[in-house]
Amino acid sequence: MSNMDDMKELADAFLKACKAKGILVATAESCTGGLIIGLMTDVPGSSSMVDRGFVTYSNEAKMDMLGVSKDTLDRFGAVSEETALEMAAGALKNSRAGIALAVTGIAGPDGGSADKPVGLVWFGLGLEGRAPTAEKRVFDNHGRDFIRRETVRHALEMGLKALA
Repeated sequence: MSNMDDMKELADAFLKACKAKGILVATAESCTGGLIIGLMTDVPGSSSMVDRGFVTYSNEAKMDMLGVSKDTLDRFGAVSEETALEMAAGALKNSRAGIALAVTGIAGPDGGSADKPVGLVWFGLGLEGRAPTAEKRVFDNHGRDFIRRETVRHALEMGLKALA
């Protein structure tokens, strides 16, 4: 089975879990540029589970669309636990979704540093009625496409686990 089929199955499983819980999903994506919401909307019938996707590539977009605070971005940076948590909370608040998947990371090839290497991604998960949670992953730097694909995979797996 190809990697893409694998990812489509994962998106389908996640959307079925949303449907079973009777909730909609929203995404807040930075380094993936809309790949997560794109994959979900490839699934036939997804309109009954998908509410919206925020592609907030710039800090301004994170502030304007999701309500991430300037203070958070100044103090911790866009790629941080704090920003991922605020992105997830903002996606829930600014949508009709019951679950939100947020990602912010460094897909490369540049933009990395000693403390924030290429491949570092922070994931935020918002679930209605619960405090948002965050997870950190550092993916091997096998190139931009690889990092972005693994980010999509992990976000969907995190969502699936949260609804299990």
